[in-house]
Amino acid sequence: MEDEDRLYRLNDVAHVAGYIDKAPTKVITGVRRQQNMPLHDRIIPYLETAGLYHLARLNSQWFWVDEPPLSAFIERWRPETHTFHMPFGECTITLQDVAYQLDLPIDGKPVSECLTEFENLMEHGRPAWLFADKNTNQVHLRWLPYLASLDDLGRYSWGSAALAWLYRCLCRGTNRNVVNLAGPLQLLQSWIFWRFPTLRPSGFDGFGFPLASRWAIYLLRNDAGNQRLVSARLSLDRLRVHDFVWEPYSSAEIAVVIHLEILVDEHRRLWMAITSLIYFAAIEWHQVDRVLPQFGGVQHLPQPALNIDWLHAKDGRGGDRWFSTYYQEWHQHWENQLHSIIWVDIACIFHDTSDDLIR
Repeated sequence: MEDEDRLYRLNDVAHVAGYIDKAPTKVITGVRRQQNMPLHDRIIPYLETAGLYHLARLNSQWFWVDEPPLSAFIERWRPETHTFHMPFGECTITLQDVAYQLDLPIDGKPVSECLTEFENLMEHGRPAWLFADKNTNQVHLRWLPYLASLDDLGRYSWGSAALAWLYRCLCRGTNRNVVNLAGPLQLLQSWIFWRFPTLRPSGFDGFGFPLASRWAIYLLRNDAGNQRLVSARLSLDRLRVHDFVWEPYSSAEIAVVIHLEILVDEHRRLWMAITSLIYFAAIEWHQVDRVLPQFGGVQHLPQPALNIDWLHAKDGRGGDRWFSTYYQEWHQHWENQLHSIIWVDIACIFHDTSDDLIR
């Protein structure tokens, strides 16, 4: 078994779990995103090629995140393992969840370039498009090479990039000094609703694809956020193994609505890869061997958690870099992903992960 002092080493540094008594009602505020942004007809074919058009169409009805319960989950997120530590064991958001929840492609090139590419593009007179940012009316320059070559957008692994960015935002959110949080928090909230029935809002029985669209008209409650945070913590403290849906995507109802493209082997096999997740300078680790019951497997003793604390301090600032060279080791992990796919021993009888599942 892993040494607890190593596994929870961040508690005595800045992890919010070590400071709950000092700030018992601290609620993380999600960055508000702009809705109802117009979508030009000329852009739609490129978004379709990239497999992103369905997300663009959801822009006008994307649900708001419920910050108090999300804050309670963030308190249980461990940057050391990239998993939520619950009373019944560990669970996390995987590439499988990204495929089902957002219908994003998994296989492809990592989303990672360098700002000097923008200069090269401008020298050759190639066009670049600017879209509105969710905070202001600007976007980072690093996106310009992608927008200047829209025909190539379909070559990239947008699913792994989205998960890398969510992991990074969750890791940042565990810092007790952080009060605002960006990232694809709708993915996190939809994952919670699908896997934790006791936390799911009522009246959302029907669904389509992607599965996150199920909550498109979800409205936030207006009661006190700090009281709801305390209530959410208590709900998580009381969770047992039967309160978590380990395989929510195995039902016949979901098989009817999903797009079969996400089940193509080149994408599906990567769900079980222990590999790097890359979003520019954000490098995270997909350690699915810690959550094998989410794939119907028996939870064997996982590999020791990889210490990437130093990578969490990297944000791409401090000069221009070609990320694929600067982070060559981690890009190599992604390139060699097929060699890091693990086999799952299917569990015939399900057991509590906190007791006798590990063998």
